[in-house]
Amino acid sequence: MQLEIFLPYIGWIIAAGFGLGAMGILASFQTTRMKIKNGYPLEGMWGQSLKPGTDQQTAHRVTLLTQENAELRAELGSIKDRLANVERIVTDGGYHLGAEIDALRDRALANLAESQGERSEVQ
Repeated sequence: MQLEIFLPYIGWIIAAGFGLGAMGILASFQTTRMKIKNGYPLEGMWGQSLKPGTDQQTAHRVTLLTQENAELRAELGSIKDRLANVERIVTDGGYHLGAEIDALRDRALANLAESQGERSEVQ
């Protein structure tokens, strides 16, 4: 290939390079902004902490995270129990479950009819 083919497009190629560089810089700024906003520690080029927290702050943060972790584990346990119930219902014989629902509906209708029959006898 000859360089002359790309010569008319050299301006666009340079602009694309600058555009990609600018997007990389903006992405870095956005990442740093999100870290600051959400309380994550900032790191330098080699992973060292730029603003090390005090021991008291770190201990308090670990305590809060431990409590949150325990709460999330308890919630996960309850969700697992609910899921087990849903799985039992779903894997239970579909016709058997339908028959139970129909029986409950028929029993409710019978009770409703009896209560309306008693009301008409009283009047």
